[in-house]
Amino acid sequence: MADERRAMWGGRFTADPDALFRAFNDSLPIDWRLVHQDIEGSTAWARALGGAGVLTTDEVGRLVSALVDLDAEVHGSHEPPVDSGAEDVHSWVEQRLIEMLGDLGKKLHTGRSRNDQVAADLRLWTRGAIDERIGEIRGVQRELVRLGQRERSTPMPGYTHLQRAQPILLAHWCLAYVEMLDRDAARLADARTRVNVCPLGSAALAGTTYPIDREKIAAELGFDGITANSLDAVSDRDFVVETLAACALAAVHLSRIAEEMILYATAEFGFFTFDDGVSSGSSIMPQKKNPDALELIRGKCGRIVGDQTALLVTLKGLPLAYNKDLQEDKQPLFDANDRLSMCLRMLARVLSGMEVNREACERAAVGGFANATELADHLVGRGVPFRDAHTQVGLIVRAAIERGVTIEQLPIDAIRAHAPAAGEDVHACLTLASTLARRDVPGGTAPARVSVALESAAKKLDALGDPQTRIQPGEGVPE
Repeated sequence: MADERRAMWGGRFTADPDALFRAFNDSLPIDWRLVHQDIEGSTAWARALGGAGVLTTDEVGRLVSALVDLDAEVHGSHEPPVDSGAEDVHSWVEQRLIEMLGDLGKKLHTGRSRNDQVAADLRLWTRGAIDERIGEIRGVQRELVRLGQRERSTPMPGYTHLQRAQPILLAHWCLAYVEMLDRDAARLADARTRVNVCPLGSAALAGTTYPIDREKIAAELGFDGITANSLDAVSDRDFVVETLAACALAAVHLSRIAEEMILYATAEFGFFTFDDGVSSGSSIMPQKKNPDALELIRGKCGRIVGDQTALLVTLKGLPLAYNKDLQEDKQPLFDANDRLSMCLRMLARVLSGMEVNREACERAAVGGFANATELADHLVGRGVPFRDAHTQVGLIVRAAIERGVTIEQLPIDAIRAHAPAAGEDVHACLTLASTLARRDVPGGTAPARVSVALESAAKKLDALGDPQTRIQPGEGVPE
């Protein structure tokens, strides 16, 4: 094993690597996840060497055929072949090719360094991961839109400072998170544009000496273009940081919705109930039904934020070009994507089985003097300056608290005692229906506006997603 290892880079060395150093240095258990990307990149490199006249047509054909066989060999294999003695996935692929093809396998690395090789592999993997995360984000958005359609007429309180503020529609709450997730998908898509450039041909740091057609190999691998500077190309991990940043912000949004859903499922709120399949019980308290799925989302999202920080600290202060510190780029990238993927899929599952207590939502929506702003607006409409109206309504709220009633339960004379301009129709403007309907601006919570927003979101998701998961018009809406 050690002799094979030295064959990759050890002509200068007379002693085998120390066992502790090997354990410290070897990355195969981590970068094994890049095996398919390494084979894909190696296949394109073999063809590029053929185009450059380094390999014959027969040699290219034999290498490509062996790589196809190797890809099939590792298909579905999740356990890294640590017994092979290979230092990393790149040396393992080369080692297997040599076993399969003899000296021809040794020719594949001509003009290529592990520096541009790993950069290409990592870009290929990251590109695929971004596409998968965007798809999973769309899945959560679909469930939010379905919930909004089903509950399009259900009111609930909107909160500021976690205090009841103004009534909104539950569908409006759903659409708020649809918007957040839309920005997350857009950030990932934007990061993808800087991921999708090909570093192959940069070699170790100064560029390859062989006449490789870099644009052709980039096109074969589905890249949008090539890197402009070989020194930067092998040391750049900005694309990983950007991807992690987009993942971290998406995780923050998932943690926020998880927190709200946990709160709304408590007995104190009583808005939501989660199905048994995503809940757990207590080992000592038989009555408990805990929202563990959401709590785990909230917890795992913190680690995703930590993954971004870990890589930023690793990169800080690194000189050009490649340094072995960059071997530490993969764990945070893989970890963040694994956790974000699980959290997105889990949230979609929780939303799909969630029940809404409409009566509890409506009771809360009309409580807490959430219609106080409506009364102020009513007074403004009758010529009272807003600041004066604000003060008068504050006094009216205090009077209602002292009487133990709501604003709308106060008789007209009690209202006029503090707001003489109040009209005879004042009580009509304080109803929940009126409060909601008056928010009739684009982006507002008026039922008509929310219905349009739901329809728009559903159409957008249908255009982006799998036709089998299309949201049907009026899906889930009660008769």
